[in-house]
Amino acid sequence: MNQAAVDAPRAHPLDSFFSPDSIAIIGASRDGTKIPGLLLTFLRRNGYAGAIYPVNPRYDEIDGLACVPSIAAIGRPVDLAIVIIPAPQVLAALEECAAAGARNAVVISSGFAEGGGDSADVQRDIAALARRTGMRISGPNAEGFYNEARRVAATFSPTVDVRPDAPRLIATRQRIGIVAQSGGIGFAIYNRAKAMGVAVSYVMSTGNEADLAAGEVMDYLVQDTSTGVILLFIEGIRDPAMFEVAAQRAAELGKPVIVTKVGRTSAGERAAASHTASMAGWNAAYDAVFAKYGLIAAHDIDEAVAIAAAFAANPWPKGGRVAVVTVSGGAGAWVADTLAGEGLTIPELSPSLQAEIQALIPSYGSPRNPVDITAQAVHSGGLQVIVERLTRSDEVDLIVVVLSLASETRMPLKVAEIKPVVDAARKPILIHSYTLPSQFARDGLGEAGLVVFPGLASLGRATHAMTRRAAFVPTPHVAAAVAAGEIAAASVLDGLSGNLSEYESKQLLRDCGIAMPAEVLVRNRGELPEALERVGFPAVMKIQSRSIAHKSEVGGVHVDIRDAEKAQQAYDVLLENARRHCPDAHLLGVLVGPMAKAGVEIIVGTVRDATFGPIVMVGLGGIATELFRDVVYRPAPVSEREAVAMLDELKSAPLLHGFRGSVITDIDALARLIAQVSQLAAALRHVVAEIELNPVVVHRDGEGVTVLDALMVAALPAA
Repeated sequence: MNQAAVDAPRAHPLDSFFSPDSIAIIGASRDGTKIPGLLLTFLRRNGYAGAIYPVNPRYDEIDGLACVPSIAAIGRPVDLAIVIIPAPQVLAALEECAAAGARNAVVISSGFAEGGGDSADVQRDIAALARRTGMRISGPNAEGFYNEARRVAATFSPTVDVRPDAPRLIATRQRIGIVAQSGGIGFAIYNRAKAMGVAVSYVMSTGNEADLAAGEVMDYLVQDTSTGVILLFIEGIRDPAMFEVAAQRAAELGKPVIVTKVGRTSAGERAAASHTASMAGWNAAYDAVFAKYGLIAAHDIDEAVAIAAAFAANPWPKGGRVAVVTVSGGAGAWVADTLAGEGLTIPELSPSLQAEIQALIPSYGSPRNPVDITAQAVHSGGLQVIVERLTRSDEVDLIVVVLSLASETRMPLKVAEIKPVVDAARKPILIHSYTLPSQFARDGLGEAGLVVFPGLASLGRATHAMTRRAAFVPTPHVAAAVAAGEIAAASVLDGLSGNLSEYESKQLLRDCGIAMPAEVLVRNRGELPEALERVGFPAVMKIQSRSIAHKSEVGGVHVDIRDAEKAQQAYDVLLENARRHCPDAHLLGVLVGPMAKAGVEIIVGTVRDATFGPIVMVGLGGIATELFRDVVYRPAPVSEREAVAMLDELKSAPLLHGFRGSVITDIDALARLIAQVSQLAAALRHVVAEIELNPVVVHRDGEGVTVLDALMVAALPAA
């Protein structure tokens, strides 16, 4: 990063936090082996250029710096106060910081909400102080942050204990910004990124997030021009609205975000009335949000760093066709298998391109793909020429070069020759070493702008992530709109809690503008003939009760009824089955409706997530719903275009497109229904916990959809 960019005018509210001109250390110490001493040591050792004020009434000076008894004694406001004192003293110290005009604070001290009890109350008081005074507070229980470009080491992490003038491997064109709710993991990511030659802009540990949370930090990195890639490590999101705003901005700007979400397992299962909610799992909402905004999920630290390295060092590929260039046939085949397993293709090269390559390699090599150049072509210079030629070919989109980089004295690629090829940025070039790479090789290739990937699995994940993110197209924001029907529905639901019957659910959905079949509720046997006359044959009859959510499980559904006698018999059996299986259920009657035409059965539903609010789901429906669990989630509301994209992600999507000669279905009508249901869930988010339409029969193209069953679950507003 050039100095002009470092000294650019401040434009974001958090600029004074991340690039402070002055820092006070509350609880500073002369003991350089303890955290209070390390904070001062690392700030100075990294070459921080601003003013540093140690604050501790026990000392007159620390390491040549005047030490003051209180922050007020500094006599001027500071940009950042780092607080490292016992937890019971923290709140009072923060009050003093705010009174002295401190703009920001980092609370390193632990012993707050993570411990429960009265300490959690103190953390709430810290949050209230931040709101009252406007002072931004990171933590408590934070490990601080590191602004590498401005050398602000506001942390005690040993990973920043370096000399700024020491030689540094930088192999990427862009810097990555790291945000972690675990300080240890955040700086571990930084440590591994440095080792790979990945340039870093910021490392931020958000701790308990009493005030400043991960979403707002991500928002800062999204607008920061020195950050090209963002890497998140999260346990949960405490500021979901800001998180989604930041994710939308990142998607619109084309700034990739990689996220590792931990806490994906639970000892218990969620209790829910609908299939939608019971299948959602503990992280469906997070996965839905990640998918909506194009966030790339990583599952371990090496994978996350590898993906970040690939993103920061390369241009985006135009597709998923990979050329594997290898000096070892076995290693090349292994790489090819790994990439194919990640969904990439390794196409055989055209005869003309093979002929060009064959002229550069021994006769016992292979020009097909993987391109086995053998060790001989490395010594003759053929490797360099082949890589350059492949960057100009329209037959492949990415190049993976497989080498042995164990040597401490020799490099298979000449930096002066390969660097212009890399700088041209025509295609991503990824280097895999099947031997442990030497620092000599890492440094040399890093000088050329090439990152070395020693892990085969992480290389595969990174390559897959590049093609996936390159193909991502952000969707416009869809606002939740409340129509007259939804206002009326909200008034009906207000104060209710629990399941509505199918009949009641469909009535509310119909009032909100969602098309439903023409059905009649029969409350006694005498009303059945008139209902049948209105509905016609063949008919469907279903028991109705708020206590019976899944009617087929209690023998509560009869289909294909073709005459009045069979209807009378079905009526009696339905009541008998319901009373036998659910003796305490209040029965509303029997719903009589027409048999629907054939089609593909789909489930459309919503569930209210505690963090992100309503989430809409679509999947293979009917009795196969929970068997195959072929479902896709997105945060509600979604547009019709986004609904189509959800349908395309289903493994069963071919069934909608005329699989093996079957009819092409009315996808537009289905997408319209999904969008309507998602809009309804967003508008009624305070009174509706779940909505499920299952099955929805999708008819042939142009003939629409039929909602066969519906369930709404009312929820009392959250306290």
